[in-house]
Amino acid sequence: MDFNSKMKFLSLFVIGAVALTVAGFYYFSMSEEMQSQKIKLEPNDINLVTAGRTVYLQNCASCHGIQLEGQKNWRRRNSEGYLPAPPHDETGHTWHHSDSYLFNMTKYGIEKIIGQKYQNNMPAYDGILSDDEIIAVLSYIKSMWPKSIREKHDQINARASSFNKRS
Repeated sequence: MDFNSKMKFLSLFVIGAVALTVAGFYYFSMSEEMQSQKIKLEPNDINLVTAGRTVYLQNCASCHGIQLEGQKNWRRRNSEGYLPAPPHDETGHTWHHSDSYLFNMTKYGIEKIIGQKYQNNMPAYDGILSDDEIIAVLSYIKSMWPKSIREKHDQINARASSFNKRS
């Protein structure tokens, strides 16, 4: 094995180890209620997606954009220390997270998930939106992704599901 191959292998190993660490931290920091929820988005259910679009436009579009485009410079904190709202289209990082993570983030907020204060403007929607409304919104968002991104997201869900079964 030449030097470049060894470095490539080492890089992939480190990336995999970091991904497993993050997934483990996320899973074990969640409450039992969050862990036990079986969430599945349904981007092909036209009635659910239509309802989700309505809820999205009423509750999310003012920050995340009517076309899911997010706010400018969403990767850089503003002068007050907050990150602008990220896009929910394929250019953002939403599709990098499992259905359950997206649901829990929307319902409970990042602070409850990570168990500490975190400067952000994203409200927790627990008590504002029903679980069905949150699933509808997330299904709408996923329905807007290109097929290739949806397939990658399905793979993320499959990995998350197999991780949860082993835990």
